Amino acid sequence: MTQATFWWIAAGVAVALELGTGTFYLLMIALGLASGAIAAHIGLSGAAQIAVAAIVGSGATALWHWSRKRHPHSLPARENRDVNLDIGESVHVTKWATDRTARVTYRGSGWTARLQPGCAVVPGAHQVIAVEGNWLVLAPLSHTQAASAPSSPP
Repeated sequence: MTQATFWWIAAGVAVALELGTGTFYLLMIALGLASGAIAAHIGLSGAAQIAVAAIVGSGATALWHWSRKRHPHSLPARENRDVNLDIGESVHVTKWATDRTARVTYRGSGWTARLQPGCAVVPGAHQVIAVEGNWLVLAPLSHTQAASAPSSPP
């Protein structure tokens, strides 16, 4: 078995492990291993192949890590409108129970809703902030509009 074959097999194993685990970092390591294979095809020594694989693999991993730190993470699925289209929709609450829950009609059926912590218990128009299982988490529309409105200059 040639050195290049060894590098390609190692890269394939890293890709297979990534497919099984879902860690994108393993693809960066596989990129380094593939660069080691290319170095072997070029005819570099074993030490140079290892150095090329280490530099490319660790560099790609570091760049990916740096890139992920720079971009904000998305909201959790329960609060993310890209995942759940109910987020941001309006419902009307006629009466709140003492435990800060209510029964509301939404999309033609009855739902149990709870009030988002920190919000005042008031009947009226509310916005769906999150969906937790089969519960809607609501905030008064006036509260959500005030939080999203731009502040006026002093």
